[in-house]
Amino acid sequence: MNMGPLSGWVFSMILASWALTEARTPPSPPVTDTTLFQVASSLRMYVDELPLIPKLFGYTVVNGVPQPANLTIGMYKTTWKFHRDLPVTTVFAYGASAANASVPGPTIEAIQNIPTYVTWENFLPQSHILPWDPTIPMAIPKNGGVPTVVHLHGGISPPQSDGHPLAWFTANFAETGPTWTQRTYTYPNTQHAGNLWYHDHTVGLTRVNLLAGLIAPYIIRNVSLDARLNLPLGPVFDRVLMIFDRSFNSDGSLYMNSTGVNPTIHPQWQPEYFGDAVIVNGKAWPYLRVERRRYRFRIINTSNARFFRLSLTNNLAFTQIGSDGSYLPNPVATQAIVLGPAEGADVVVDFSTTAASESVLTNDAPYPYPGGNAVDQLNSKVMKFIIQPGAPSQTDHSHVPPNLKTYPIASNAIGGANTTRYITLYEYLTPAGTSTHLYINGLRFEDPVTETPRAGTTEVWEVINLTSDNHPFHMHLAAFQAVKIQQLVDLAGFTSCMTRLNDAILCNITSHATGPLVDVPPTERTWKNVVKMAPGYKTTLVVQFFVVDNAHSPYPFDPTAEPGYVYHCHILDHEDNAMIRPMKLVH
Repeated sequence: MNMGPLSGWVFSMILASWALTEARTPPSPPVTDTTLFQVASSLRMYVDELPLIPKLFGYTVVNGVPQPANLTIGMYKTTWKFHRDLPVTTVFAYGASAANASVPGPTIEAIQNIPTYVTWENFLPQSHILPWDPTIPMAIPKNGGVPTVVHLHGGISPPQSDGHPLAWFTANFAETGPTWTQRTYTYPNTQHAGNLWYHDHTVGLTRVNLLAGLIAPYIIRNVSLDARLNLPLGPVFDRVLMIFDRSFNSDGSLYMNSTGVNPTIHPQWQPEYFGDAVIVNGKAWPYLRVERRRYRFRIINTSNARFFRLSLTNNLAFTQIGSDGSYLPNPVATQAIVLGPAEGADVVVDFSTTAASESVLTNDAPYPYPGGNAVDQLNSKVMKFIIQPGAPSQTDHSHVPPNLKTYPIASNAIGGANTTRYITLYEYLTPAGTSTHLYINGLRFEDPVTETPRAGTTEVWEVINLTSDNHPFHMHLAAFQAVKIQQLVDLAGFTSCMTRLNDAILCNITSHATGPLVDVPPTERTWKNVVKMAPGYKTTLVVQFFVVDNAHSPYPFDPTAEPGYVYHCHILDHEDNAMIRPMKLVH
C-alpha cells in the first residue's frame, strides 16, 4: 500500500516553517471547550427570525422567453451578525457586491436547459481569518493571498467550470493554480430540476474557506414541472434551509482549533470540526412564523463534518419529495431525516395537521457519526416554527401528488454496466489511535489517475469502508445511487489483508461481503450526488456518466477535457487530508 505522504510530510514541514511565519495568521490563544460552550449557551434560542436568502436570477426574460444570463459574483471579507446577542463576526462571503455579500451567499435561481454564466471574482485579503495547516496537500501562493475556486455541488458542468481543487486563484487573479483556465464559468443547467449549492473547493483549504462562510444555494427550476406538481411555491412557502454548525469566541469571531490532534505531524489539522451553535440561513437557532398550511423546505446540510438526524416536535412529520438534486419517484412520509455533510432533502411540512402553536426542528445524530458523542442541549436544537392561529391568509391549493418524477431505474442498469470498480476508504492512525490522514484506495490526491470512466457509460462502484466513520461520498459530474448495502464479515481479517495488499479481489471481497443487508432508505432511492458510506459495509453504487433525466442524454460539452473531475469524502476535514482522488473521463 502507498503510504507516500509520510515521506512527503518531511518536505511539507520545511515549507511549514516558512508558511507558519510568513503567510499564516498567528494562532489564537488556547480556548477551552467549556468557554466555547458558555459562549453558545449565552445565546438565547429562537430570538432571530429566519433570514430570507438573497436571490440572483441565472436567466433573463425577453418577450416572455427565458434567455441565458451573465452574473458576476465576488468573494469578500466582511462582517456578519449570527445572533442578536453576539458581536459581529468577520467572515468570507459571496455577493454581487461587497455591500450585499451574505452568509449564506445569494441563491442563484436557474431554469432547466437555460445556461447561466458566472464570472467569479476574488476580493479576499492577503491573510486568512482562520488557522490553516500547510502540512497537508495545500494551495500556497508564493506572494500571499487567500486562494479560492468555486464548485457547483451537484452540477453537470464542463471540466473547466467544475471548480477543480487546483484551479484556484487569488485576488485579482494575481496567482493561479496549475489547472486554472478561465474567469467565467458555464453552467449548462441541462440536468433535472433540483437543489444544488455552490462552495469553495480549493485544495487543502476547503474546510476553512467554507467555515469562513463561502457557501450558497443554487436552484434549477422546471416551470412546467412546477405547474404539474403543484407543490408549495413562492418566496414565502418555498424556502431553502442551509444548516451548519459553528463555534464562536466571546468577541464574536469564528473559532477553529489551531492545534492538531498530532501536532508534530500536522500542526493544525483535526479530523472533524464540530461547532456548538446550530446555524440556519446565517442565524443561530432562528424562528420562522408559519401559517396552518403546507410549506416546502429545501434542506441542505452544509456543515464541515456534522450529520443531522432531523425531527419535528408536536407530532409533525415530513413528506420527503426529493433527495440532493432530484425528485423521488413517489413522496415518502417520514418522522426523521438523516443528512450527512453536503446531503440534501426536499420536504413538505403541513402545519395544519397539529393543534400546537409551535414545533421545534430537532437533531439527535451522534458526532462523529454514527458512533460518537450524544447531542447536548445546544446541538440538539435547530430552529423553531411558530404556528399562527386560525386559517391561513389565503386558501392553500398546493398538494403533494402521489407520483413525482420518473427517472431511469438504477437497478435495471447493472446488467449493462461497462466496468466494476472497487473503491476502498482508509484511515491511518498513530499507535495512540489518533488520525494522521485518510485515503481512497491507499493513494494520494496527487498520485496518477486510476478512475477513467468512458463518457456515456454506466459503471458499478463497490465502495468499501474500512474506517469507523460514516463517509458522505461525493462524485463530481456523475449521477449515482446506492442499490445494495452489505455488512462485511471478519472485518478485522479483511482489513489486515487490505492493509498488506490493497486489493479487494485478492483479499476475497466476495467471501467477506456476506453479512446482513441493509435496505437503501426509501428517501434515498433516486439519483444523488452524495451517498452515505456506513462503516464496515460495502455499498454498491450504480454510476451514470451521462445526463440522467427523462432519458439518457450525452453531456452538452466535452467531459474528457482537462483538468478532469474529482470524487471525495464530503467531511471537509477528511477531504483536505486527503480523502480525495482525481477522475478523468475518456472517449
